[in-house]
Amino acid sequence: MGAAPPKSIQQIGNELAIAWEDGREDYLSLEALRRNCPCALCKGEPDLMGNVHRAPGRPYGLGAFLMHGWQKVGSYAIQVFWQDGHSDGIYSYEFLRKLGEEENS
Repeated sequence: MGAAPPKSIQQIGNELAIAWEDGREDYLSLEALRRNCPCALCKGEPDLMGNVHRAPGRPYGLGAFLMHGWQKVGSYAIQVFWQDGHSDGIYSYEFLRKLGEEENS
């Protein structure tokens, strides 16, 4: 079961601020968010044997760490739009909470 939807999400400077229903607040740097993009192109994609295949050395384009916007995906995730045109990553709320834990530890 995934994480409950946040109360609010907003960009504040170079961070994505997320306020959760349980009172927790996370401030995720946009660079960390982009470097952890969960799309198959960035993260890789497993084959039938479980081997993960990645595109070779994907460079970050101009504006790669600048967010152009975001939108909700159903009741479980957000899709982030980056200024370099990348927008394939679907960030589940569970994934965002995990990133917040990692950034705060």
